[in-house]
Amino acid sequence: MEIHLIHWIAFLVFVFLMLALDLGVFHRKSHEVKIKEALLWSLVWILLALVFNYFVYFYMGKVKALEFLAGYLIEKSLSVDNLFVFLLLFGYFNVEPKYQHKVLFWGILGALIMRAVFIFAGVALLNSFHWLIYVFGAFLVFTGIKMLSPGDAKVEPEKNVLVRLFKKVFPVTKEMRGGNFFVRENSKLFATPLFVVLIVVEFTDLIFAVDSIPAILAISKDTFIIFTSNVFAILGLRALYFALAGITRYFFYLKYGLAIILAFVGLKMLVSGYYKFPVTWSLAVIFGILLLTIIASVIFPKKEKIV
Repeated sequence: MEIHLIHWIAFLVFVFLMLALDLGVFHRKSHEVKIKEALLWSLVWILLALVFNYFVYFYMGKVKALEFLAGYLIEKSLSVDNLFVFLLLFGYFNVEPKYQHKVLFWGILGALIMRAVFIFAGVALLNSFHWLIYVFGAFLVFTGIKMLSPGDAKVEPEKNVLVRLFKKVFPVTKEMRGGNFFVRENSKLFATPLFVVLIVVEFTDLIFAVDSIPAILAISKDTFIIFTSNVFAILGLRALYFALAGITRYFFYLKYGLAIILAFVGLKMLVSGYYKFPVTWSLAVIFGILLLTIIASVIFPKKEKIV
């Protein structure tokens, strides 16, 4: 089936309806998202992605469906590593649990826009300058190797360039003001630390997209498949955060699995001019690596340091 403008419009309408339903109905009032609610929403988004994948299979064929599934799996798995950064960030700013969903909602809305720009630009560049596939491939291999190096993630928002620039041009209150991003005091508009958190969330996703978009470009060059798989993975990211925030630290070896996946898709891009990996092979390798690292994390947990 050939993808037309009507398919893009229908998909975007569906996305905005789901976002409106999420914010306007289920999260109209700020509240702490409990693990039961988070797991339910995670299941909803996963099921919606699988239903959409079925339609891709039915209308576009097996290859496109496998490309969607592989892209979705890569984005979803890489998102888990990003969740730990969000956890550290909220802890650093002491963001109350009931306001975390609001930050992630608007952060992910911004992420969708940035991803659209990245995806269309990336596909256009690869179509016009095919040699860039080798640049992307080398970058992913380098990133994978870098991720294998030991060391824990650190969050230092005060050193973030965007945060420092924003504070120079816009006054920021010293303390939180409930769930407000902006407040007016003495007829002057102030941003709150909650908005600074949002800036760092957006910046974090921008850096994250630099890794994930080239990785998915190694799976497919179809903008509709890449964009929709990204969107479904990102829309489920908030629920996944609240479901896994308390246990991500236990998946110690997942970081290394993600590093191997990035290196693998990078190698795929580097050899694409000589050999085309079947999508089924890519999907099997990605799924196998994730499964092995999760099992290894359970069987051989990281030993806590005794102080």
